[in-house]
Amino acid sequence: MLGNTLVGRYQIISNLGGGGFGETFVASDTQLPGSPPCVVKKLKPQASDPVTLETARRLFDTEAQVLYKLGTHDRIPQLLAYFEENAEFYLVQELIEGHDLSLELIPGKTWSQEQVISLLQELLTILEFVHQQNVIHRDVNPRNILRRHPDGKLILIDFGAVKQITTQVILPEGSIKGTIAIGTPGYIPGEQAHGTPKLSSDIYATGIIAIQALTGLSPEEIVKDADTNEIIWQNQATVTPEFAQFLEKMVCYDFRQRYPSATVALQALKELTQPPAQTIALTPISLPKNINKPQPKKGILGKIFLAIFLIGVSGIASILIFNHINSNNAIELSKQGNTLFDLQRYQDALEVYEKAVNIRPDYAQGWNGQGKTLYKLKKYKDALAAYDKAIQIQPDYFEAWSGRGFVLGSLQRYQEAIASFDKALQLNNESSEVWNAKGEAFSNLNQYDQAIKSFEKAIELKPDNYEAWYKKGLALQTSNRYEEAIAAYEKVVALKPDYEQAWYNWGNSLVNLRRYRDAFTAYDKAVQYKSNYYQAWLSRGNVLLNLQRYPEAIESFNQVIKYNPSNYQAWYNLGWSLHQTQRYEEAIKSYKKAATLKQKDYQLWYNLGNSQYILQKYEDAIASYNKAVRYKPDHSESWYSRGNALLNLKQFKDAIASYDQAIKYKPNYQQAIDGRNQAQIQLQGEISKPKPVIVPVLPFPNATNSPQTTP
Repeated sequence: MLGNTLVGRYQIISNLGGGGFGETFVASDTQLPGSPPCVVKKLKPQASDPVTLETARRLFDTEAQVLYKLGTHDRIPQLLAYFEENAEFYLVQELIEGHDLSLELIPGKTWSQEQVISLLQELLTILEFVHQQNVIHRDVNPRNILRRHPDGKLILIDFGAVKQITTQVILPEGSIKGTIAIGTPGYIPGEQAHGTPKLSSDIYATGIIAIQALTGLSPEEIVKDADTNEIIWQNQATVTPEFAQFLEKMVCYDFRQRYPSATVALQALKELTQPPAQTIALTPISLPKNINKPQPKKGILGKIFLAIFLIGVSGIASILIFNHINSNNAIELSKQGNTLFDLQRYQDALEVYEKAVNIRPDYAQGWNGQGKTLYKLKKYKDALAAYDKAIQIQPDYFEAWSGRGFVLGSLQRYQEAIASFDKALQLNNESSEVWNAKGEAFSNLNQYDQAIKSFEKAIELKPDNYEAWYKKGLALQTSNRYEEAIAAYEKVVALKPDYEQAWYNWGNSLVNLRRYRDAFTAYDKAVQYKSNYYQAWLSRGNVLLNLQRYPEAIESFNQVIKYNPSNYQAWYNLGWSLHQTQRYEEAIKSYKKAATLKQKDYQLWYNLGNSQYILQKYEDAIASYNKAVRYKPDHSESWYSRGNALLNLKQFKDAIASYDQAIKYKPNYQQAIDGRNQAQIQLQGEISKPKPVIVPVLPFPNATNSPQTTP
């Protein structure tokens, strides 16, 4: 195979490996400028009779369509082409530079629980997309997971569904049977080995990889229970009981007991990494009941009881004095904690509050102090437990109920937060801060009408509460009530002129009303008050594009890149602006930088092609238009512009084919019809020189600026 050229285009360079299902090669695409590398996979059916081949052909076409759809995801290689040659089937895919995960899973070396959780989050997110297409990978194992260079992201490759093409045989009665179980030993669950894979089969394989990382053992070394077939691994790893239970569910022998899909598993993992805080129940201590005692005889026993009575009174007095001292000590410690809290010495404050409740466990103020300090330290689960203690001791404790609501909000348990705020407001209905926080919780639940009512109550109680005005503006903006949102933001900046987020979202509301000049003024204010506010610089540049003030737009996008060099939209928009000012070489450089950040945007490749076309770099332009139609096959403008470039290269047949594609997707495309006619005339040799052809420019898409609360 080495040195061969397939279908006159893909020249085989090297062999990446092979197995029972076929072989994989690195090839160069000789029909693109620079002959870029790609991956070619050869699949050869086991049987070569006409019926089996026809079945394999139908299956191949179906699975290739699936792979093409999956390749739209950034973590799955793009399918570039597929074809049949000499009864063998070939897939051409994007080449991913990187190494496979087996190089990181070193025998005897264990990963931490945190590292494995991070791995699972990434893998399950990719599998979630796959499962949403109702596709089972069937061969999830470390060699089919690449870590891409240079960004370190995981890529899922080598879908097992295509391999079944090579394993089908036609039985005498005409039915189809697979001859080999698809998958990698050690990672295949029972149901898949028997030929009935489920979505949860991928979950099993992913769980095995996680256990392999935790234990440092290969799947073959992991012991199984002889009776149940369940994996025995926990004695080889150090993990929390909750995480162990999560993994056990992933690798259950019975697929019905596993997570049914990646979506469900991912949600369970999220809940595990942000578990709900437990409410601690305090059992009240009951006083001992009176005990009937036999009556002693008078005399000496009476004197004994008198002595006991005097000792008891003395003991009770001592206990009361001791409790009084403890109470005073707890109060003093709590005061010290409050002082340290106000000085923002939160760790010191926490230690003092802990001493207070150790001396006096029923001191609600000490528990409340712990709660608010833990909240500041972002230890939300512990903070919730502390507030619960305070409330159990003192059920009408307003500060504890409101603090509990803030913690629940930070835990994204918004409905519970609202319930806590409601309880606090029953105790004190005049707290602007609590009304504002309740409004935020409603906003996070997308209940904007309720949120606005809460913000208005907060403003009624405290008219200069600029935070409540700002949050009200965001809720109004999200509800598409832009004029009212603008009025709210205007009030915010009147109270706090340097509130850059208010200026920014004011600009966003104005953009939605197409008031671009006013929006520019608002964004300009935002960057005046915060020079590194790259989101505002980006939006400022976008409105300048709409106003056709391209040199100023270039300045804005350069500021975005200064503060956020990996911002794709800034590089793309910079390229657009440079093109409009006829700085085509610089535009090309900017578009190419954008392509390193986001490869699959057809508009990027189309506009890059236009800049190259104007510089008469027709071959480069064709390569760019090829990328555009790869990522959006029905983009008629790219097909048309590609035809123009081919026409200028006098490749008339290819130009006609390209114009035909443009007309296919846009039947009334007169420019493409005219271009095709001209190419046909040229092909017939009736004229020697093509007429000038104008390259269409795709209108710049208006940026949609959504409300933002955190720059």
